[in-house]
Amino acid sequence: MKAGWLAATAALGLVTACGSEAPKPVAVEKAKKMLPGEYEITSEVTSVRSADKSTPATKAKVGDKSTYRGCVAADGTLDPAMFVDKGDKCSVTNTYVRSGRLSVQYQCSRPGHGSVYPNVDGNFTADGFEAVVNTGTAFSGDGDYQATRKLTAKRVGECADAGTKAG
Repeated sequence: MKAGWLAATAALGLVTACGSEAPKPVAVEKAKKMLPGEYEITSEVTSVRSADKSTPATKAKVGDKSTYRGCVAADGTLDPAMFVDKGDKCSVTNTYVRSGRLSVQYQCSRPGHGSVYPNVDGNFTADGFEAVVNTGTAFSGDGDYQATRKLTAKRVGECADAGTKAG
């Protein structure tokens, strides 16, 4: 009987301990700026749809995944290759990268097609970022589309050309 009482008392102590207040999560401090270096980026196409009721002029399909690398230069310049399609010639029209927020708008031209407008929106920490890239097109012919990609990136080290400006 005494052993049963001890077991019941111990069990009651465990239940009581389970009911105590859980420790509060530690607040994650937002990074002030993105750390310079090389980032490994995983991209997934989450949507592609026609903007002109024709077949979208892109090879991207929903579910396509890729992994690639890009650099943030010592001066904070982001390599456009982190966000835009290979072969597009792009310039930044607006950028905001500070206090954990990432927002970049590009105006690009795609040889043989026309204009491409990628818009990046996301958040970053000291060692990576998550962003969504929404891209719209304005081509000279049929094939305009809107596409969305989800990016997840992790800083993996220094860039090979760490002293030079990215892009």
